Amino acid sequence: MKTLLIYGATGYVGRMAAEYAVAQGMDIVIAGRSHDKLSVLSAQLDVPYRVFMPDARAAESLEGVGMLVNLAGPFAQTADALMRACIKVGVDYLDITAEINVYRLAERLGAEAAESGVMLLPGVGWDVVPTDCLAVHVARRVQDPQSLSIALQVAGSMSRGSALSVSEIIGAGLLARIDGQLVLTPDAQPRHFDFGDGLELCAPLSFGDLVTGWHSTGIPNIAMFVHFSGDPFQGDLSQLPEGPDAQQREAHRARAVAEVTGADGTVARSVIETVNGYTYTPIAAVEAARRVLSGERRPGFETPAKLLGVGFAERIAGTTITDR
Repeated sequence: MKTLLIYGATGYVGRMAAEYAVAQGMDIVIAGRSHDKLSVLSAQLDVPYRVFMPDARAAESLEGVGMLVNLAGPFAQTADALMRACIKVGVDYLDITAEINVYRLAERLGAEAAESGVMLLPGVGWDVVPTDCLAVHVARRVQDPQSLSIALQVAGSMSRGSALSVSEIIGAGLLARIDGQLVLTPDAQPRHFDFGDGLELCAPLSFGDLVTGWHSTGIPNIAMFVHFSGDPFQGDLSQLPEGPDAQQREAHRARAVAEVTGADGTVARSVIETVNGYTYTPIAAVEAARRVLSGERRPGFETPAKLLGVGFAERIAGTTITDR
């Protein structure tokens, strides 16, 4: 079955993903929780739609599809039920989450998914495709890599959905991977990283690379950081705009830096730069889905770099990696 179901298709990123998939000639079904919004988008794109909640009955709505891409955040509220529904009916699951607890969930469900012949591949958007591929790239530059630090630069304003997901990430606590184990690090300190324009102070934050980086590189010690350069927002996150418009996205490219230290003390650093994360994510998600539907898949829990290769991030136009 080659049909792609896009869940959360009427959201900010979901709509862009659906439009891109249709433009690429893919066979898609759009889905979500709002009948009114879905019916309008269905008519605009001339594609079928399904209305269902991310709950225990979700499996009933997956008949006839080969894959579900979950674009409906916060993913803490949608991923569990949708992953379990996919495992139940034999449908591969992808999403674009940045929330670490969703990666930990997929990791825990990996064996059950493999038994059902289902693949769980979270993080096929800007989180974590560029950083996962960058981590593998830098790890290859040193002998016996022992530690990995990744810093993300979030330029410009965040979407409402991203802000809600960041709340979930903060709620998970400050984590790091130490000697192969995820541990709480409440005393973690900020660090400076150079994204290309000089040093920027970056705060520790628990992104999904703490899981994917371990599986993709095998590096036992991993720490994550972020630098927000947009204007801070205080108040009710639901009052944020849906997301930056095309002009705002064009004005703010996205960058991340990865630093790997080898057993002999050698340090290698590389920077990845892409189009704005909200432009990158729908393209990367659909392109990942296309490759999985064409047969590039392994049942169980997978990561973008392991499954699709270290070069997948650079297949999205406008992406460059610079070694420091």
